[in-house]
Amino acid sequence: MSSKLPTNTKVIVIQESKVPQKPLYHDARLIDRPLSPPKPGEVVVKMTVVGFNHKDVWLRKGQYPGVTIGAVYGSDGAGIIIASGTPNDPLLNKRVFLTPARGWEKDPQGPESRFGILGGGSFPPLGTFAEYVVVERSQVIQTPEHLDDVHIAAWPVGGLTAWRAVSVNAQVQAGQNVLITGIGGGVALIAMQICLAKGANVYVTSGNEDKIQKAISLGAKGGANYKEKNWPSKIGALLAQNSQKGATLDAIIDSAGGDIMGQAGKILKQGGRVVCYGMTAGSQIPLTMRQVLANQQLLGSTMGSHQDLIDATNFIAQHRIVPIISHIVDGLESAEEGFELLKRGEQFGKVVIKLRDSGSTHDQAKL
Repeated sequence: MSSKLPTNTKVIVIQESKVPQKPLYHDARLIDRPLSPPKPGEVVVKMTVVGFNHKDVWLRKGQYPGVTIGAVYGSDGAGIIIASGTPNDPLLNKRVFLTPARGWEKDPQGPESRFGILGGGSFPPLGTFAEYVVVERSQVIQTPEHLDDVHIAAWPVGGLTAWRAVSVNAQVQAGQNVLITGIGGGVALIAMQICLAKGANVYVTSGNEDKIQKAISLGAKGGANYKEKNWPSKIGALLAQNSQKGATLDAIIDSAGGDIMGQAGKILKQGGRVVCYGMTAGSQIPLTMRQVLANQQLLGSTMGSHQDLIDATNFIAQHRIVPIISHIVDGLESAEEGFELLKRGEQFGKVVIKLRDSGSTHDQAKL
């Protein structure tokens, strides 16, 4: 165990707003808290970079289950192990990221026990928006050598969600045609990167033309603006123009919900899969007899298991995938800037906080 272990850590916690607000919007307050030394089976991670998710905004709005006043924000984070409750621990001084959830180890169908995501609640009782985090030794994964701490902090929640949607549920393979909706968000972008690394042909939608063009510059075949009623026809035309295997989609990776099956059903192949991991456009997805007769499948998809995350991390290491960063916020003291960026929804990629005076051993990614 390190003799230099600090006795306190700064953390950002959920605090009820001092000024009544409608709609509700909790505060994000930076405070000091005692830091306990690690017990056997625990390590202390000095956080270097932490990442935002939309969950953090939903917590402030009181729209996430189990919001706990006083809980620490943050599900994503990376750093270096500076102390361990295990004597002569080989993980000391290693760069790691925290696994973002508990309760789902390896079952391919779903969690084996109570499932919870780090940040904002009582289970698990920790969040990543902190200078130091005491965490179970089994719940950290070593950072791939090709990534710096900024980029790996953008990986866990989005990467795990994208991996399960693309690889486990959609079962994307080389040569297939895949549509990814809502490009620009962290999950959608990582899903695109995974699909491209697998050798699939990727098409995208967005309400922002610049985001579509950025996706094309990263390897997408083309895209359409979902604000236009005929966007499925535009994707169909792109398929006919670019694909060697016909003008149909093998799978849709969807974050919007709503009438995605009705809208895109005509360009989805017989037996094609729609994998939905979010419902930003509508809280229901109608399934009609047309889709039943076409054997088209609608699958819900969530973050995934600890084993899924290990598999996904091995995949990005093998293919040297670098998560896309939209903005880097300077210091926990400036966290409000990150919250505002997510509220506006203008980001292309992940928003992260680089902690001050917490230099990484890998300041630059080995691209």
